[in-house]
Amino acid sequence: MNPVRVGLCGLGTVGGGTFNVLTRNADEIARRAGRPIVIEQVGARRDNPDCDTAGIKITSDIFEVARNPNIDVLVELIGGYDVARELVMTAIENGKHVVTANKALIAVHGNEIFRAAHEKGVIVAFEAAVAGGIPVIKSLREGLAGNRIQWLAGIINGTGNYILTHMRDEGRAFEDVLAEAQALGYAEADPTFDVEGIDAAHKLTILASIAFGVPLQFDHAYTEGIARITFDDVEQADNLGYTIKHLGITRRSDSGVELRVHPTLIPKERLLANVHGVKNAIAVMGDAVGPTLYYGAGAGAEPTASAVVADLLDVARNIATDHDYRVPYLAFSGIHDEANALPILPMEEIVTAYYLRLLAVDRPGVLARVATILAEQGISIEAIIQKEATEGELVPIILMTHRTREKHMNEAIRQLESLADVAGAVTRIRVESLDEQE
Repeated sequence: MNPVRVGLCGLGTVGGGTFNVLTRNADEIARRAGRPIVIEQVGARRDNPDCDTAGIKITSDIFEVARNPNIDVLVELIGGYDVARELVMTAIENGKHVVTANKALIAVHGNEIFRAAHEKGVIVAFEAAVAGGIPVIKSLREGLAGNRIQWLAGIINGTGNYILTHMRDEGRAFEDVLAEAQALGYAEADPTFDVEGIDAAHKLTILASIAFGVPLQFDHAYTEGIARITFDDVEQADNLGYTIKHLGITRRSDSGVELRVHPTLIPKERLLANVHGVKNAIAVMGDAVGPTLYYGAGAGAEPTASAVVADLLDVARNIATDHDYRVPYLAFSGIHDEANALPILPMEEIVTAYYLRLLAVDRPGVLARVATILAEQGISIEAIIQKEATEGELVPIILMTHRTREKHMNEAIRQLESLADVAGAVTRIRVESLDEQE
């Protein structure tokens, strides 16, 4: 059969890894695909010394690749929003299939991209956009297609997991571990996307769409970072039988879909609690299969390239298949009919349990006032820990609550922070059981 000719845009970390996997494993890939997959042209602003590009057409104009009539599939690995969107839309307009590892592109512009691709009858594949080399998108879209997905929770950003792991294991402060992660290349010079949950929210948006058949709605995702987590919180969580993880959580209910990224206390016996360092893991609960877990390298040159090449194999196998018989981009047909889609629930309507930490003046009656404020909002206390006074006669108070609505907790925290006997902001971390029997 005729080879599938690839235009590779971007020759950085993932692009270089993809180039090397495609060339190194060319024979194996051809046997799996039933035809050769060859790199016809590379679009990149600079060379990658780790790639032997001898004999490959190279251009600095990536749009030349998108318009090249000899190319069947464009692989977008340049990252970012605007230029990547223009590149992908140009490739689709020119009748080319697309493979991308760009989670921000799919989360923000995916609805538009998939509409255009459907009209042109081309494939857009994006396994590498979520959790690197872990095949979670294919598992959700195909392997679990017979299930009604109930909830999904994941550690989908390795930088945040690295930081929380080393805070716990070594008793270090957030700022110290972040600086180490930057020195090791795990975190960017500007780590905002990682530590504030934006990167994870991009990925969670994609997973929720595939799990529940709703349009991509990144602008409705709730994000909260880990910069305010202290070693005291990590230590207290451990004493209480929990581990703090920066989780993306999405859950279906009759009223809508939860879509949230935030620090979370989870029981230490849960599998997700034992995912350490830069690894990623996603737990999925299906009504038929029960709990499943997908674990592995969530980033890196060749782990991510593994997913890119797997998508290329899928394209090669399906390139001659009528568009109506292919697996839908986001698993469900008619997914863009927003009028019939479940809404994304506002964060204030989410119900969960809470860990609270506050510093209070060491005098009689303070704890009673704290308990009264919580009770007035209908918040039931599960446990209270009052530690020894710190310098300045301030007493750390740790509270664990039963499940309550977020808007009630927000009002309680507002009132607690207004008390003259409470110093500074109240630390709030949500608690999830992730019960495998839910």
